[in-house]
Amino acid sequence: MVHSVARTTRWLKRCKAEMNRLNSLEDTINHNQMLFGINQGGIYEDIRVEHARQIAELDLDGYAVGGLAVGESHEDMYRILDAVVPHLPENKPTYLMGVGTPANILEAVDRGVDFFDCVYPSRNGRHGHVYTNHGKMNLFNAKYELDDRPIEEGCGCPACRSYSRAYIRHLLKAKEMLGMRLCVLHNLYFYNTMMEEIREAIEAGEYKAYKKRKLEGMMQ
Repeated sequence: MVHSVARTTRWLKRCKAEMNRLNSLEDTINHNQMLFGINQGGIYEDIRVEHARQIAELDLDGYAVGGLAVGESHEDMYRILDAVVPHLPENKPTYLMGVGTPANILEAVDRGVDFFDCVYPSRNGRHGHVYTNHGKMNLFNAKYELDDRPIEEGCGCPACRSYSRAYIRHLLKAKEMLGMRLCVLHNLYFYNTMMEEIREAIEAGEYKAYKKRKLEGMMQ
């Protein structure tokens, strides 16, 4: 693991040198590309922290925490974030790669993470799994067969404005592409709305209370 992380650091230094060379040329098309350093080290706190210190010295545009969405437990993820994020520059954005569920995002933001990428909203939507403020729903379940309510009351997404749980379930069971699309649209809307709420809560100095309410609601 130590040798692999050292290789990652060497490659990052080569990337920075090459980007600087390219940006020095008159015909370079985009001088505003950003280079992020990716922290690695598995679930080993000492390796992670040392690597974070090394890449922080390179004064990059931002920093990512990688390798925590490939089978590690949520507990290990939070433990590593607790250990690593304090050693990354506070004035640079921190990106958690490949994460995660709404709960993962809420917990990671509380630990200093700024942004994320994840397949959950689209991949789970294609399988009929939709996220709500009251937890995740599987629209393939028979109990939604005659349910004429939207996926979530009060949601402004295209699916909830115009379609019922029962109709979307029918589309999914009939293998109609529209069913999957509506689930994906709802999930993306839910995630984007949650991120807006997170920003507003942080700006208002109320993030801890917001996170508690949100998590409690999703556990109902």
